Amino acid sequence: MNTDDTPSEAAIRETDTPGSAPSDIADPESIAKLVKRFKEGKKQMEYIRPEMMPDIDLYMDQATTFMDSHLQSTKRYPEDKILTKTMINNYAKNNLLPPPFKKKYSKDHLLLLTFIYYLKNMLSMNDIQSLLEPIKAEFFQNRQSPLHLEDIYREIFTQASDIQDDILADISAKFNQSRDSFSRFSFNSDTASPSGPRETSLTEETRDMLQDFTFVCLLCYDIFLKKQLVEQIIDTMGQKEKIPKDSKKHKS
Repeated sequence: MNTDDTPSEAAIRETDTPGSAPSDIADPESIAKLVKRFKEGKKQMEYIRPEMMPDIDLYMDQATTFMDSHLQSTKRYPEDKILTKTMINNYAKNNLLPPPFKKKYSKDHLLLLTFIYYLKNMLSMNDIQSLLEPIKAEFFQNRQSPLHLEDIYREIFTQASDIQDDILADISAKFNQSRDSFSRFSFNSDTASPSGPRETSLTEETRDMLQDFTFVCLLCYDIFLKKQLVEQIIDTMGQKEKIPKDSKKHKS
């Protein structure tokens, strides 16, 4: 099985321009080229660095425009909205986001909105609220703290950037593994079945469809396992937060 960090060359007979639309989706090789484009696009993608965020507070319309312009490369469809007024109001209603000051949102608000944007794709609003609550309580606009929310944001996204190559390599490994699936299946035409003799082999079109299905399932199973672990970690963190501080002290 090929586990290189790029899709096998046999699966990619021609190369598309990075970032181009997958117009050849009917082509059996299009998934291989899509993976190649995806990897190249993510390598060029930059997260919103703290220094990109304005030092002045923003009104809601300005905040939504800022987020949409800086995260547009993560959209699935061009018409998708990164952030809307309704979303912001829902975040505030669910205690994910502190209220604005005089209808304006600070840099710390934008930092939290960025965290929420990435987390909401995998976690429930309740889980995000549980995860962010201790961060907000200790660091949101707390200039007395030696560590600011901006420092936490920068550290996390720096570490995420450091492991991105490993994540992309794992995606390629799963792709190459999926290309090996169903290749060993051969059907004997003499074997009886309720519907009659079985065909001697899968058609190339059916094999390609099953391999694409396998690739998606491998990616989803990876997400499924990690999501379960994340939920258990959040539950454990929540239990720790409920323990009174006095009970955490060691008895002499």
